[in-house]
Amino acid sequence: MLSDVMEDYLKTIYQLQARTGPPVSTSAIADALGKTPATVTSMLETLDERGLVAREKYKGVELTAEGETVALEVLRHHRLLESYLAEHLNYAWSEVHEEADALEHHISEEFERRVAAALDDPVVDPHGDPIPSADLSPLDEDDAIPLTAHDIGDQIIVSRVSDRDREELEYLADAGVTPGTVLEIVDIAPFGMVTVRTDDDTEQSLPESVAEAISVRPAAEAGTVAGVGEVTDA
Repeated sequence: MLSDVMEDYLKTIYQLQARTGPPVSTSAIADALGKTPATVTSMLETLDERGLVAREKYKGVELTAEGETVALEVLRHHRLLESYLAEHLNYAWSEVHEEADALEHHISEEFERRVAAALDDPVVDPHGDPIPSADLSPLDEDDAIPLTAHDIGDQIIVSRVSDRDREELEYLADAGVTPGTVLEIVDIAPFGMVTVRTDDDTEQSLPESVAEAISVRPAAEAGTVAGVGEVTDA
């Protein structure tokens, strides 16, 4: 049986792999988990011995098929719990991550099935992150890019928002910038502030650090844009 800490490592490695590809460096894992490199190295040795990661000296690690399955199951639990907390227990989207982190290791498969059924099998969580399917198939590659990669005049739709910073999520909720929101970039200041017009025709100025946490796609992918805030079916 795997410990909660082992599962956290596998989940983190999966998420880092999805962003940068394998192998994942020890330093990247240490930064993501707030651990020392020595602590991470020790755990990676254990995970390697158990056949959950494959280590390449001086380069990093990659999940094995077994390790990936474990990571997907933990992610499924986490994101279903976030969705349930938001939809049925009236948690704000800024509150669900920590609660799901605490619960994700301790629910049964029957509980998972009942939560999924109560939610009508959602495909994304409140932050727009994809929820692995019940058969734990690998997630499709995400083609969304950071808001900061776009230029003035671009019309985009919010795909997902990082759930790592509670204050950022509260800020974005107040600004009306959530998954599904259509935005137009109206200004990019030299010092990094990005100003967007939201789909209720108000302007919001986002610090660069916040804008980088927002992943977007061209608004045209959601339909033909007739104007900011007005998306018609293609």
